[in-house]
Amino acid sequence: MAEHEWMNAIRPLVGKQYGRVYAWDKINAPMIRQWCEVMGVDDAAYTVEGAVVAPPAMLQVWCMEGLKPNNYPPGSTDENPYEALKLFEAQGFPSVVAVNSELSFVRPVREGERLYYTTRLDAISEEKTTALGTGYFVTLVMTYFSQQPQGDDEPVGELLFRVFKFRPASASAPAQPKADAKAPAPARRPLPGISDDTRFFWDGARAGQLLIQRCKACGTLRHPPGPVCPSCHSFEWDTVQSSGRGTVYSFVVMHYPEVPPFEHPNPIALIELEEGTRLISQLVGVAPGEVRIGQAVQVEFNTFNDGELVLPQFRPVLDAAGAPA
Repeated sequence: MAEHEWMNAIRPLVGKQYGRVYAWDKINAPMIRQWCEVMGVDDAAYTVEGAVVAPPAMLQVWCMEGLKPNNYPPGSTDENPYEALKLFEAQGFPSVVAVNSELSFVRPVREGERLYYTTRLDAISEEKTTALGTGYFVTLVMTYFSQQPQGDDEPVGELLFRVFKFRPASASAPAQPKADAKAPAPARRPLPGISDDTRFFWDGARAGQLLIQRCKACGTLRHPPGPVCPSCHSFEWDTVQSSGRGTVYSFVVMHYPEVPPFEHPNPIALIELEEGTRLISQLVGVAPGEVRIGQAVQVEFNTFNDGELVLPQFRPVLDAAGAPA
């Protein structure tokens, strides 16, 4: 398909390199500790006093602007690496959704180093039509460097970030069915992949039990289930029945894409069970805007696909007045 003429102003931007964005602070122990606490990381390599290595997944954090948008340190570029997206907006592609975010690492970063990154517009796809609408996939690559005293700065990692910049599909009126036409079958929830390691969990759900895998050697609970204990590497395990009580440790509200048969917005939470382990589940009985970190929840088992599938879902616990506990 021939490209639009206005793409002649956008396509040449592919390969453009944008200037440096500096970190406000050097790699430092307080930020490492706080990030590990928030993310639930307890690896002694990062958390014990005197540790000097930052978790690799923190790489993007060091060069973020903070609470104020676009508030970067002196010396940072004022170029807009998203200028291609602005040009697409001018052509009637107003919506954007992130589709890929991939971090790769050259080496660990250590306390005392100061980082910066540069951005390259890596690729713009041909025009694509999806369920969301018609538009273009735009790929940016941020390369992170450690500043060195002699100026021979050292690359330490890379972030690939891809978005879909699109014109939403128009909502046309559904065609009227013929009098003798059968209504389409309702969409069914996808079934989980069940293996020898996970069968106990789904069998327990069908019996109304929330079962957690437990190492028989050291007693460590683990979820998702797996064949070997990550703590002591034992292959011997049994299960313990959870009370099903817990709290919302973290959550997201999924708005797009709207995939049947799920309702949207769709609140998905990371539940911290009172036994100490965590699992991901859909929240029910709560408006998406009312979900709160630390909210008390209780498991319930709901049946889907005409009884073929039983899922553990979590509902907020209410006090005597009907308010969240």
